Amino acid sequence: MKLSIAMCTHNGRRFLQEQLDSIAAQTRPPDELVVCDDQSADDTREIVEEFASASPFPVRLYVNEKNLGSTKNFGKAIELCEGDIVALCDQDDVWYPEKLAAIASVFSSRPNAGLVFADAELVDESLRPLGRRILECISFGRAEQNAFNEGRAFNVLLARNMVTGATLAFRSAYKELILPFPSFPITPGKYMLIHDGWIAIMIAAVAELAFIDRPLIKYRQHRKQQAGTIIPPKASVLDSDAQASTAWWEGAGESRFDMTKAKEYIAVYERLMAKKDSFPLNKAASRFIAQAPLWELQARHLSSRASLPKGRLSRVPAVLRELLTLRYHRYSNGLFSAAKDLLL
Repeated sequence: MKLSIAMCTHNGRRFLQEQLDSIAAQTRPPDELVVCDDQSADDTREIVEEFASASPFPVRLYVNEKNLGSTKNFGKAIELCEGDIVALCDQDDVWYPEKLAAIASVFSSRPNAGLVFADAELVDESLRPLGRRILECISFGRAEQNAFNEGRAFNVLLARNMVTGATLAFRSAYKELILPFPSFPITPGKYMLIHDGWIAIMIAAVAELAFIDRPLIKYRQHRKQQAGTIIPPKASVLDSDAQASTAWWEGAGESRFDMTKAKEYIAVYERLMAKKDSFPLNKAASRFIAQAPLWELQARHLSSRASLPKGRLSRVPAVLRELLTLRYHRYSNGLFSAAKDLLL
């Protein structure tokens, strides 16, 4: 089993060396480290090159011709990895020495696991412990853990992501399923589905997800990080320890099925439909596809509203189309929502 690390960098000189040193200290070294630098203006590349010159394992550095942003940059790094397992790596954390060994052990003992993720210790800029763990912060409790163990991770992840990219690794056989990543808008200070959530939900549709209930990294919190511990609103994801809620496809109106989430569901639906012949869907994902008539039109309506152009006049054709098809009345608040979209 060959294990690759996909690392993305951008102006990372402040913390990068500590991360690289923690990779070098792994009890189970990686078989390769692939670094994609997203047009750093500092000496990030020089730090990587110096590390590569003394590394006992191959280090391949790629410099993007233009800035891609973190999501597309991770997609490129993943595509370039050659190992059987791909572990994602941020530039500003510190890995525990046993991280890769623990992940490799789970993949070896659970052949049906497509993805493995772990807990993380939250630390400040100077690596001082903050007394909290990431799975605690995102409310990955007993009900959610039971759902994952019982093969219902897909249901949980449709409601909100619980897999932190800095701790996850997945089998490279799923590259064709997860790539390319769809583009979702990033709103600072608000929960968002980015590459880690997309990887998790796609693989959860076709394979088991396994979690390691202990920290394997020091997850550094600092002002310049993109996501950090932005915690999504605590939702009623599960009705009980035994049953996963299906509220995400049975909601009605703006308050139950928000416009941002609508775009995510459509993207998930379209990718699974396109890839289901190559990657057979499990029971949860198959039910999601079968229930599409209950939510797809609503989702496309809300997605259309979320995609309205900035100019008021240019919004008119889209708003009229949704009015004439009565979708404003079926899935939003009728004329009130239409007027809001035209005027605000």
